Amino acid sequence: GRAWVKAGHEVMFSSLDLEADKKLAASLGAGARAGTPREAAAFGTVLLVSVPYAALPGVGRDLADLIKGKIIIDTSNPIVARDGDMAVAAREKGAGVSSAEFLPGARIVRAFNAIGAARMAEAASRRERVGMPIAGDDANAIEVASALVRDVGYEPVLVGTLAAMGKYLIPGTPLAGARSPEEVRKVAA
Repeated sequence: GRAWVKAGHEVMFSSLDLEADKKLAASLGAGARAGTPREAAAFGTVLLVSVPYAALPGVGRDLADLIKGKIIIDTSNPIVARDGDMAVAAREKGAGVSSAEFLPGARIVRAFNAIGAARMAEAASRRERVGMPIAGDDANAIEVASALVRDVGYEPVLVGTLAAMGKYLIPGTPLAGARSPEEVRKVAA
């Protein structure tokens, strides 16, 4: 969010801690604001959803009327130790397919799943571009998400559809980790 504000985008932060979101937005200036999840879903033309995977069905239910037709960058990963049986099912089926089921009507692009949050700033600040594997089914959504990936210092690498590659954009798979765009393409092939 910080990087997108710095790149000139208007951003609304939203989480379960609205006061922390307000402080963050205030620290970033005029391009940032904070709101409830419903306010953020109504505000954004593109939504980045980053929640524990077990919370994704609730996001889909609570915001169903607001996410239909919107581009959602899905960063959420099914982690069995945290999310339980539903994570097992999502990993077997593929997180991309499962996310699309949990967020019906949204135009899903899986991105920011393969590099851990703690390493994001480090990878984005490297002199050589780091490849960000992405997967999706909607060409326009992929184009928009790719531009946003570039705006935060990564090179987007489309690795395939949600069904074909969505299961590989999670920690512990061969696509996880910071690599050059060429290395991402080689691993994805």
